[in-house]
Amino acid sequence: MHGAWFDNLLAWIGAHPVAAGALVFLIAFSDALIILGTIVPALPLLIGIGILIGMGELSGPYAVLCAAAGAFCGDGLSYWVGRRWGDGLRGVWPFRRYPGLLERGEVLFRRNANKSLLIARYVGAIRPFVPAIAGMARMPALRYARISVFASLSWAVLFLLPGWALGEAYDAVAAVADKLALALLGLAAVLALVWALVLYTWRWFARNADGLLARALRWSQTHPRLGRVVRSVIDPSRRESVSLLLLACCLFAFAWAWAWLSGSLLASGGPLRIDHVVFEFMHALRNPLADRTMATLATLGSAPVLGSAFAGSMLWLLWRRRWKAALHWGLAVAVGLGLTAALAAVVHMPRPPTATAGFGFPSIAVTMTTVVFGFFAVLIARELPGRQRVWPYLLTGVATALVGFARLYLGAHWLSDIIGGVLLGAIWVLLIGIAYRRHSERSFWMPPLGWVFYGSFLLAAFWYAPRATPGVLATFEPVEPERALADAQWRAQGVEQGRRPFDLEIAGDPTLLRRLLEARGWQVQAPMDWAAAPELLDEDTPPAQRPVLPVALEARPERLLLRRVLPGGSGRIEILRVWPAPVQLESGVPLWAARYETLHLRRLLRLVSLWMPEPPAHALPADLMELPAASGGRLETVAHPR
Repeated sequence: MHGAWFDNLLAWIGAHPVAAGALVFLIAFSDALIILGTIVPALPLLIGIGILIGMGELSGPYAVLCAAAGAFCGDGLSYWVGRRWGDGLRGVWPFRRYPGLLERGEVLFRRNANKSLLIARYVGAIRPFVPAIAGMARMPALRYARISVFASLSWAVLFLLPGWALGEAYDAVAAVADKLALALLGLAAVLALVWALVLYTWRWFARNADGLLARALRWSQTHPRLGRVVRSVIDPSRRESVSLLLLACCLFAFAWAWAWLSGSLLASGGPLRIDHVVFEFMHALRNPLADRTMATLATLGSAPVLGSAFAGSMLWLLWRRRWKAALHWGLAVAVGLGLTAALAAVVHMPRPPTATAGFGFPSIAVTMTTVVFGFFAVLIARELPGRQRVWPYLLTGVATALVGFARLYLGAHWLSDIIGGVLLGAIWVLLIGIAYRRHSERSFWMPPLGWVFYGSFLLAAFWYAPRATPGVLATFEPVEPERALADAQWRAQGVEQGRRPFDLEIAGDPTLLRRLLEARGWQVQAPMDWAAAPELLDEDTPPAQRPVLPVALEARPERLLLRRVLPGGSGRIEILRVWPAPVQLESGVPLWAARYETLHLRRLLRLVSLWMPEPPAHALPADLMELPAASGGRLETVAHPR
């Protein structure tokens, strides 16, 4: 069911289509305007507008023209501002305080003025500034306008198209896409956050390293005892001093965060409130397609995958006689694994309902991903030139975020377990990394070692993940429902109360149910996964082979998805989705909940063919109503009228 705000929005757009176009114009205009464009979230807004176009609530060509006109006018105003004030714009806030806002656009503009206007239209970070720079450079207005018209129109089409396609398929994918999209957007947000934290921390430290080093040395002179420790780490005469200072600062920050987290958990006596909130949110996002994706990502932190990368790199180091590097890395992994296992055995916290034995605080998989990738970053970053040194740390953050988010989604750990694993792994990596960097070896060529480590990791992941994913999914099956219902009460009123009732509820053996329906022409569709997605795009795939998108019920995928061609052609089918019911019968007889739908095949935007739902039928098919008699009394059903 839609929220009231969504229904009100559709009603308003239907009653005011011209005003809706003005709203689209305003969004695009604000996004293109200098300074204001940096804070306007145009992309999600335009995707939302595109969804309304696909649902038929707004004219597509009209919305495209309004968005293009808004972008063109916003760019034009920015161009006029740059032409009117010229270089004097640099002395105006915020450019006076943040000169980099203009500098990035200027670098792009100097390379090729025409291409820069096109490229900037699609890059949010510089979109509002390049037109102003074109004005500052006195680019001829007619030449600017020709390029801007094309850029604005193509941008409007491109940014509205994803939502447009989603809106076209809304009825077919609404039950799947909302949860799948939220899960994938959540993963993307976590990756973006980790990427930004690592990158901007690195850049900030690179700009302020000399000042921090001078402060640390002054502090060491005024504190003789502790100063000896500081000077032993950041001796200015050593080329490693700056990187050691960075590691030491990070060590202090992670140690403080670990102390705060541990103290909070001890004070609360168990998981924090945010742990329960995040767990419930993730549990609500469970759906079959996201489940398989996250189970695959969770295997990246498994022993076979990490162990393959570690073993391959260790063998290379030993072959090249890099004894010191091999010793420190072996120590990092061995002690890190032992320390994490010891903490998990000593610290007893209530586990999430979906977690089995062996999943404790902190997360061993997350900790070891941090240790293996983290120490490898410490090992090779010193050998890379300049700005390239941040890349191993960025890859460490990405790998750890993927494993942590996937295990959080599956319910293997609380959020505290994930954060605790990252902090513990980072602290140990920094300690062993500082020890290794203080005993600097001569430089050696890193590309072969990088290929061995990352190549071994990817090969092991591609080999192991498909084989391990089914087991991971089975491990994190949602828990059985706790609420029990008397058999007589179920026969009288069914399962659902206060929500949309199921079309059919069945008590009995699901194998018998399947045999009876197959005898009546129903066919079982195997659970759809991402491997079947190309069939949605292939126009030559016959309708009988086009899968129906799966739908979860309270995080549980369908136990049975049956389909049958309706009379009148192969473009219409009827389906029956069968899930374990959200309650149990007191008698212990298995209870199943089912929904019946009729679908028709529709090709969307000439790209993808999906089974789209039709209006609900007035009555269930006779063969579904006659199941108890056909089963000889071994099945009981409760049907709800439409």
